[in-house]
This record gives sequence, C-alpha cells and structure tokens, in this order.
Amino acid sequence: MKKIKLIQDENLSVKVSYQLLPNDFQRFDLYFSLPNEMGISPKTLEEEQYFHNSIQSHSAYYSDQLHLPLVRSRFISQNKGEKSDYRLNLNLFSYQIRIALDTDIKQTLKIKESQEFYPKAIELAEQISGLLKKLRRYTPPDQNLKAYFENADNFLSWQVEQSFLKLLSRAPKSSDFSSEREFLLKLCRSENDYREQNHYNSQVTLDDPNRITNKMRLLQRLIEYGVVFQKEVKSLNSNLNRIVRGTVTAIIMAFVMVLVLNARTNFTEVTIALVGMLGVIYGLREIFKDDITRLIWRRIQKGLPKWRIIYSHSVNKSRIASQTIWLEYIRNKDLPKQVDELFQNRRQQNKQEAQLLHFRSDTKVNAKGFLPGYDAIQQRINFNLTPFIRFLKKGEGRLYALDNNKITKQAVERRYQINVVLMHINKQNQQHTQRFKITLNRSNIINIEAIKIGD
Repeated sequence: MKKIKLIQDENLSVKVSYQLLPNDFQRFDLYFSLPNEMGISPKTLEEEQYFHNSIQSHSAYYSDQLHLPLVRSRFISQNKGEKSDYRLNLNLFSYQIRIALDTDIKQTLKIKESQEFYPKAIELAEQISGLLKKLRRYTPPDQNLKAYFENADNFLSWQVEQSFLKLLSRAPKSSDFSSEREFLLKLCRSENDYREQNHYNSQVTLDDPNRITNKMRLLQRLIEYGVVFQKEVKSLNSNLNRIVRGTVTAIIMAFVMVLVLNARTNFTEVTIALVGMLGVIYGLREIFKDDITRLIWRRIQKGLPKWRIIYSHSVNKSRIASQTIWLEYIRNKDLPKQVDELFQNRRQQNKQEAQLLHFRSDTKVNAKGFLPGYDAIQQRINFNLTPFIRFLKKGEGRLYALDNNKITKQAVERRYQINVVLMHINKQNQQHTQRFKITLNRSNIINIEAIKIGD
C-alpha cells in the first residue's frame, strides 16, 4: 500500500490522498503553522467556517492499473448482468479513463523541455485513443442501455478534446515538433467530429460555452454514480453545545435575578434610578452572555471530534466507511513531540511567530470487500488555502541594483511560506511524519517542498 501523499491540486489548494483496504483504519494529522503576518486566528477564521467552506472530502473506488487494459473491461457486453450492472460497470470504466487522463495531463504539463514533452503527449494520446476504441467497440442495441452509453461517450469525448487542447495551449514552443502537434490537433478534431456525427449536443448548446460546460458537468456526475460514494456530514457534540448554552444562560439569569431583587429591596418605589439600574444589569447580561458561553464552550470542546462523515454506496446504500474529523487551533505545548521537533528543526531565519491549526482525520472502512477488480478505495481531502492569504498585501516590490554607475530595477513578487507537518498512522500503528514548506503568493502556490531535517 502506497504512503499518503500531499500535493498541489489547484492554484491555491492542496490535496492529501491515501488508499484504504477492506476493514482498514487510518489516521492522519495535518499541522498548519500560519505566520502571524497572515492575520489568521480564531477571531478572523473560525474552524467551522473553514471546514464547511474550504475543506472537501472525497471517497471512491481505486485501482492502480490506470494505464493497463482496465479492470472488468468485458462489462460492455449488454447480455451480462442486469441493467443496473451495466450502468455501474460502464461508470467504473469511464471514471477510470477520466482519472487516468487528468493524472497524466497534469504530469505532462510539468515537463518544460520540448524533447520530453511531445513524445509523452503522443504516448498519452495513443493510450486514450485505444481506451476510447475499447469503449465504442460495444454499442448496446437496447435503447435504455444506449442512453447510459451515450452519456458516458459524450462526456469522455469532450473531456479528451478539452484536455489535449489545454495541453497544447501550454506546450513548450518549438518548430521542431510541428508533426507531433498536428497529430494531437487531429485527435481533437476527430473527437469533435465524432460528437457531431452522433448528434450528441444540439447547436444551441454548442453555441453557448456556459450551457455546454454545465451539461458536461452533469454528465460527469452521472458517470460517478456507483463509483464515488455518497457522503453525509454530521455535526458532533450538538447536544453538549445545547447543554452548555443552557447552563450558562441559567447561571447568568440567576445572577441577574439576585441583582434585580437586591435593587428592588433598596428602592421602595419605581424611580428613574431603579429603571436605569435594571437597564444596566440586563445590558451587562447581553454583553457578557455570548462571550462567556463561547469561552466555556471552547474549553469544553478542546480535543473533541467535531464532525463525522458517513460514506455509502450510491446504488445499494450500504455503508462503506466513516470518517471522524477534528479541527482546532492549538498552542505549541499541545504539539506531539515528533511534530514539535520537525517545526523546531528549521534555520533560525525561518522561525517566526505563528498560529497553529490542527486537522485530524480518522477513517474506518466498514466494508469487508469491494467490487470485483477493486481491492482499495481512495480517500482524498482538498484544503483550499484562499482564506489563509486574504489579509496579505497585494502588489509587487522592486529590487534595485547598481550596474556600472547605472541603476537598474526589476519587479519582484511578494511570497509567503506556510510550514505544514503531516503525520500518518496506519492500522499496524506504523507512523510516517513529514514536514512540507508551501511557498505561495496571493494568486497561486509557487512550490510545495518536502523538507529534510535542518532546512
């Protein structure tokens, strides 16, 4: 089983992914060290707000045979199994192609040299063409089954075209690889012609970029049916929170009533002074009630899990896995010893005052087995870093230099660093800990680097 990975996902998000076996259990912790200059604290970014707006969990069947003839490739014979079986197997096949394509496109875009880039792109195009031929070799005659096939075929064709157009738009510029570039463009044209010949999309939809994009998003969700697990998020400690709020309110009200009764004893008649004193008492109650409740609740909730996510199969509704999540701000003394050592093993100039945010996920697989051909599921958690940089300064600076009595200047961008420690523990209690340095500006992540001790 491969170890857990932390990689960049989009411009300002990172992704943690790992695989789970039947009856498996895995835990991972993520410790964010956010420099104080970022302005992040419980007052500016609440844990609940960050979880619901910027953390996304995803769980689906997984196979590492993405570039081989895909598992269960004989599904396409409509005579095998029931109608629901055909749809499920078709979705498994289509989902595998999409994941493989997305993975390889991202890897190819990292290649900056033309001599490496174009051969890799041609190899990828040939692989995808072969997979599409395998899919289209068996078109079901049954109209009910054909609708499922056409949805998957339409989406994959469009996705292939868009992926290779994106690849070519960012390809290294070189006149030595014009034939390779034309080969890739030919693939894009042929897929576009294929969809037109099969009348997959109306002209009205094709003429509106928003309509065609939204339609393909819908088709993507359709092919995820039965492959990507449904999830249900439950907030924990809700009853405890009600008890705390009720108790604090009762205590404050009792205290207020004592003050009110004392005030009535001292004033035999209703006077302006009595009314003013009662107003002050009730005003103070409103001022301090929420603050006291929040303070007590944070103390009680410290160290307790906050959410549980239940993953279930979208077809038979069986429970596949459950994930328990912690998210809270912590102090330096709360860090585990091995994590604190990794944070301390930095060069002196890299150490600065920071706010610590701790994320923990415990995932337990309830299923004793998966679909044939799949021996694992993949858990993926995306962290959007946009809320971390919203208080950072905009713009660029200038670097001046003296060159033979001539002053030169060049623009330099403002960059910031977030230190992250990932700790992963599997079912056998084997532990893996790694520190990462995330360099970013206000628009995107510049680099994610796994750090050795002393860096």
